[in-house]
Amino acid sequence: MDFSLSEDQRILRDEIIRFARKELSPGVVERDEQHAFSKELWLKCGDMGLQGLPVPQDYGGAGLDSLSTAIALEALGYGSADGGLTFAICAHLLACVVPIWKHGTDEQKKRYLPQLCSGRMIAVNAMTESESGSDAFAMKTRAERDGDEFIINGTKTFSSNGPIANVAVLYARTDPSKGYLGGVTAFIVEEGTPGFSKGQVFKKMGLRTCPIGELVFENMRLPASAVLGTVGGGGPIFNQSMEWERACLVAAHLGTMERILEEAVEFARTRKSFGKPISQYQAVSHRIADMKVRLEAAKLLTYRTASRLESSKAVGFDAAITKLFVSESLVETALDAVRVFGGYGVMAEYGLERALRDSIAGTIYSGTNDMQRNIIARWLGL
Repeated sequence: MDFSLSEDQRILRDEIIRFARKELSPGVVERDEQHAFSKELWLKCGDMGLQGLPVPQDYGGAGLDSLSTAIALEALGYGSADGGLTFAICAHLLACVVPIWKHGTDEQKKRYLPQLCSGRMIAVNAMTESESGSDAFAMKTRAERDGDEFIINGTKTFSSNGPIANVAVLYARTDPSKGYLGGVTAFIVEEGTPGFSKGQVFKKMGLRTCPIGELVFENMRLPASAVLGTVGGGGPIFNQSMEWERACLVAAHLGTMERILEEAVEFARTRKSFGKPISQYQAVSHRIADMKVRLEAAKLLTYRTASRLESSKAVGFDAAITKLFVSESLVETALDAVRVFGGYGVMAEYGLERALRDSIAGTIYSGTNDMQRNIIARWLGL
């Protein structure tokens, strides 16, 4: 399959790279040290259309196909050194905006999508709980029917964008007897709803410019109109959102890997040791060669999976393989780059130690890599 970029895709890619280099990368060292989210930069990304890439233009999006969406996020990862902001955009878009676009009523789409796509609203995916990260069957958040309303109680944790979010896509158990498939319902919850509050804010190793925290729901009442999709249909909605995340979020990893590779090549050509460039030492050149191989393999997997999001029902298997391989390739590439740079690699100003810290989270979010291996094994009949 030929994945050569079309003229429109090349223009889109170049435009995003120029924007990200100029607007998003400056000041990232300081923002990372301060765990600071920039609302100003978020809104600039909204003006670029990054928070609504695949959403139809009628709802304020850019109307891109799924492969072009991945290419745009790849360009963002390449041009921007702010991995936390890139992740915040992806979490907002792929785990929240896409489900509302795919499963919302016309009223819900008109109410939320224009503001979400422009960045005027920030969304958080409220699924993970302290005792049910990858084990969604153990979810304790409950939504009990009371006439035309639902009463919801529970706490979500490790919620990316949680501390700054205006709207949440919330998953809660509505029928415990049916388990994850049939017993979980998705809701759209606005900030300021009585009973909805934000709890502890966490500090983390990487992706520091994307805030993360707890969301607390205490006797929160929602009308039936807040249901996203159908009652009991939350499981498939969440699964589809994870397919989009696993296929398109890792596209941003491709851009990061390519940027790191180029930096390593340039450094190896100019840095001298024992009278000659370190690129002439096989230990260095082979390490960089491995970085290139991982990038090209990861790109093929990502493009193939992203292109199937709109045309294939069997994307879960592809998405699991892609997420597993690309996220672990990013970790290996970041670590190899630090080794190429030596002492400079662990200095904050060069950005590689931050890229390495950021990369670790990729093996955990969107379903841990061990969970991806479980999915792959099940598809193989194991």
